[in-house]
Amino acid sequence: MRTLRRALRRLPIWIGVTILLVVVLYPQIWMILGSFKSQSEFLSNPALSLPSEWRFDNYVAALTTGNIGINYMNSIIVTIPSVIMIVFIGVAAGYALEIMVWKGRGGVLLYILAGIMVPGQMILVPLFITYFKIGITDSYLPLILTYTAMGLPLTTFLMATYFRSVPRSVFEAATVDGCGPLRSFFVLGIPLMKNAIFTVGTVQFFSVWNDLLIALTFTTRPAMATIQVGLLSLGDEYGSTQYGPLFAAVSLNILVLMTVFILLNKRIMAGMAAGAVKG
Repeated sequence: MRTLRRALRRLPIWIGVTILLVVVLYPQIWMILGSFKSQSEFLSNPALSLPSEWRFDNYVAALTTGNIGINYMNSIIVTIPSVIMIVFIGVAAGYALEIMVWKGRGGVLLYILAGIMVPGQMILVPLFITYFKIGITDSYLPLILTYTAMGLPLTTFLMATYFRSVPRSVFEAATVDGCGPLRSFFVLGIPLMKNAIFTVGTVQFFSVWNDLLIALTFTTRPAMATIQVGLLSLGDEYGSTQYGPLFAAVSLNILVLMTVFILLNKRIMAGMAAGAVKG
């Protein structure tokens, strides 16, 4: 009887979870099934019907004719340096603002936080003009620099918050033992912030990878287009929208993002468990 009552109390929760799963999984299943269909099947058959013939050539067409393979490589070239710079500079700035003692650090932190309140759309045109004048528009540098600049305010604020949770006596003891600020940062700061680094790095990775507006603004040649720009232009690649290759490209993008999320999520959880054991 007690088990039945407990099950009835949890019933609304399970119903809500089931509804959320249906809402999330339905479009993904529809998209994956559509990626294996021909154009005529996609237009005439029901949305969730199985393909009469599993057309893997849609994925081949997306990677070759649709240039999605090149778009993936461009996204990797842009995303990895941007995330590394955002995380490293953000961790260093958080350490300098929260651990090191110097006059005016509170005002500098407020100045950095002001960058969060500036909409990115306001500065794209001035940035494009600046990049054009210094002659770097025909490269990946505008994307990397812009992503780094836009990701730093939030990362710096988060890292300063994480450093604030670490007892200052840890760094004071290191100073007494003859550890300078730079060595203290690499020997103590980065290891202590390992969990935060993976968390912030994950957030910034998805932010940069999924961006469309900045990539569309600073991409001057189709050969430099990132994956989001490539997906946007894939509909006109054949003169008319070919849903099979388009859905195949979107499915590949989701698969990559899910894989990265699962791998990084496991790494974050392992780091948090290790930190809890060390006490």
